[in-house]
Order: sequence, then structure tokens, then C-alpha cells
Amino acid sequence: MANEVIFEARHMHKAFGPTIALKDVDFQLRRGEIRGLVGENGSGKSTIMSIASGMQPATSGEMLYLGKSWKPATMVESQNAGISMILQEANTIPGVTVAQNLFAGSEKDFSVCGVINMFKMYKAADALLEKFGVGHIKARDRIDALTFEDRKLIEIVRCVRDDTQILVVDETTTALSMEGREILYKLIHKMAAEDKAVVFISHDMDEILEQCTDLTVLRDGDIIGHLNRAEMDAPDAVQKIRFMMVGREIGEKYYREDYDPSHQDEVALELKNISFGPIRDFSLTLHKGEIVGFGGLSGCGMHEIGRAAYGLEKPEAGEVIRHGVQIKDCLQAIQHGIGYISKNRDTESLILDAAIQENIVLPSLTALQKKGFINPVSEKKMSDEQIDAFRIKCGSGRQYVNTLSGGNKQKVSFAKWMAKGSEVVIMDCPTRGVDIGVKQAMYALIEQMKQEGKAILMISEELSELIGMADRIIIMKDFEVSHEFTRSADLRQTDIIEYMI
Repeated sequence: MANEVIFEARHMHKAFGPTIALKDVDFQLRRGEIRGLVGENGSGKSTIMSIASGMQPATSGEMLYLGKSWKPATMVESQNAGISMILQEANTIPGVTVAQNLFAGSEKDFSVCGVINMFKMYKAADALLEKFGVGHIKARDRIDALTFEDRKLIEIVRCVRDDTQILVVDETTTALSMEGREILYKLIHKMAAEDKAVVFISHDMDEILEQCTDLTVLRDGDIIGHLNRAEMDAPDAVQKIRFMMVGREIGEKYYREDYDPSHQDEVALELKNISFGPIRDFSLTLHKGEIVGFGGLSGCGMHEIGRAAYGLEKPEAGEVIRHGVQIKDCLQAIQHGIGYISKNRDTESLILDAAIQENIVLPSLTALQKKGFINPVSEKKMSDEQIDAFRIKCGSGRQYVNTLSGGNKQKVSFAKWMAKGSEVVIMDCPTRGVDIGVKQAMYALIEQMKQEGKAILMISEELSELIGMADRIIIMKDFEVSHEFTRSADLRQTDIIEYMI
């Protein structure tokens, strides 16, 4: 049974209009594997598994699952047959409880004569949460009150059943803390030990090499090659994989090479004694030409600080000041040159059911307007410049954002503030879900922004990113500042971690 082919795609082709996502792909998945899928944004790695899990149909080709023809019409049909996919973006049902999310579609299991026994559902949900090691979440909790990470944990619990044969993990760990990641890692290795199969999609090369048994590399809709465990353990594995992904050598320069934390004297943004929720009397001064990094564990308060700085959170006390003006809401923030890249990309950064061009130009509509009219030529020119600059993979600026890969969506959320020319940019996990080549380009852009005198508030769950890019690193713990570090060649992650836990 071990090593038996459990899933196979033959000559799989997928087109989104003129954009070709998959080109005649052949792919096999075997029992006992944790198969890593890597590639640049838009390479096709998520597309293969979204077709396998019933999210969308292939344009042509065939699939076999458990030795039989496989054509799932929906994700529910796929999950009931044993293939579950944890999506990159939030996929919980708003406005209901945790239990109702966990058992959505299975309410009949708790019904008698059409009436749902909620006590029985809550009891079953609490037992399931304890089984997965996330007992801090309760069945009766409202899903909307949970953090982004806890909602992602609920998705994991909901997807994995005793009869799940294939689990697809699509960029899930970017939303999880180390504790959450360990829960997921333990789960996927347990499934592999039970001769089930896991497909693990991630841009984190260290994670891929540590957790996966096999690796498949894609580029521009083609499978470039496969690596077994021995090849993944080779000293030059990372360089080899990156070359396969992008078709060229990735330069040595990645993060900033200087260790100069200096900045201009002019204050670009100031948070003065703000208090809201569990955050009390917090102050911060951000200067022109300065990159201030925020780090900490999930739930430490760093994401909330970014939201407050942009006007999304209303302080009960204190104020956010930009050039002497109190910022009270996000519209006012935009008018005064503040941009915000949200961690919750699909709900707060982008309009998914709108074109790429419409998303990119949205913050700049006032600037594009002349005598009450917007010149469509200027609109298209602004959008096309950003599409080229960020190498957004699309047919044109008229393509809808909801058709893009996660990484290309992130490029759009970044591009709209670059088009606006924002002087202060609040970046909450700015490189989440983007590939190595795009990360490198984004870091170069952030460094250029600093040199141009722009002020950057970078919130990140990757310590290496903060150490590599920030002038100052502020570590938060339990909604308070626990320590502050200044840029240094000697600063290591181990120096920081003790102030986080």
C-alpha cells in the first residue's frame, strides 16, 4: 500500500482566457508522501490541486484518484471522497459559531426531525478541537471574534477527517504562529505515517526542505523537475531549486547590505499615547527615511498597532498625527499620504470582484481627476506601469483580481500604494505568499523607498525579514513593548526570541 499512486493527473491543461496556467502537466502523488510544490507566483502549483479538489475544472486532461476516473464538481464532493484543501486565504463562514463552521454541510448528523441539537453539536466540536490541540478555541465562540490565525486553525480542523486520504496545504503556514505551525506539521507527518498523502505548497524554502519527503518544481505552468529526499539534502539544493523555479541565478543580494540605522530628522508619523482594546498608552515616532519593524508572536498586538496608525482602529485615548493633522480614519490617512498593506489581503487590501487596473488606481482617483472626469488613458497608463514594474502575471489590467494567484494578488496590493506615491507605508506581512524572486525585488524597492525619504512601518512574523530590513525593531509581547533593537550586523534571531515568549 505504501508508495502506491493515489492520485494522477494526465495532460492537465488550464487556461483563464488568454492566460495559460497549466500546460499539458503530468503529475503523480503516492501514499506516504509529503509532496512539496514550489514555483514562482502564477507557476501553476495551486492550480493543479485546486482542480484536484473540485474548486475549478481543468480545460482539458484527465485525473485518476484511487485508480478511478476523477471529476469532482465541488469541493464538498471532493472532501466527502477524501481530498481536502486548506486554502491560502480565510475561508470560514462569518456570522456563526465555531461549531457551525466545523460542521457546515453536516448538520443532519445533529438533527432530529429537522431540528438541530446544538448542545450535541457543541459537545462534538469541543471534542474535535481538543483532539487537534486547539482547545483554547471553544465551540460556542463566534467565528468573527477569532484572530486570523485561529480562523485558519478552524479551517484545518474542518478539512481533516479520519477518512481524508489527501490533504492539500496551500500557503497555510504564512497565517500561523510557530505554535500553530507545529500543530500542522505534526498532523501532516501523522497522515504520511498512515500511508495517506499530503501536498504542501509553500514559498518558505526552509520549511519545504525540513517537512517534505519529495519536491516538485513548476515554472510558467510546466513541471520543471522532481527532487527526492536525498537530492533535497544536498548542499546545493536551495540554489538548484531556485534556479529551476526562475530559470536564472538569483543574485547574492537579498536583504539590505548596510547596517546604518540613520534617518532624516523630520517626523513622518507619530502615535501619541494611544489606547484601545488591550493596548494601553502606546507611543511611536516614525521618521522620514526610516524603516521601523514590529515583531512578536501571534496576538501580541503588533497588527493592531498598524491598523490604528492607518485609522482602521479608533483609539479611546491618544492620537495619530501626520504633519500636525490628527488622522481619524483611513480616508484621511490616504489624503495625507499614508498607505496600508493589510495582512488580510482578500478582505481589506483588494476588491476581488474588480479588475487589476481598478484596484491599482483606486487610491489615486482624486489625482487622476480633472474637471470632474477621469481620463481612461491616464488610468490605464498608471496601471500598466505598475503591472510591468511588479511583473504581475495577467492577460491585461482588465483581468479580475480573483483570478490571480495569491502572490500576484499581493503584488497588486503593494502596487496601488506605489502608484499613489504614498510617503508613509504601513506594511503588515508585506511579502506573505510571494516567491523568492519577488521578495528580493520587494526588498530592493523598500530599500529604495527608504533612500527616497519615505517612512515605512513593517510588521512581520519573519524575524529574518525584520533583521534584514529594519532600522529599528520593536518587539511586542502581551500588547506591550518588551524590547527594542537597533540595526546591527551582530543581531541574531536568538537575541530577539527571548523577548517574544
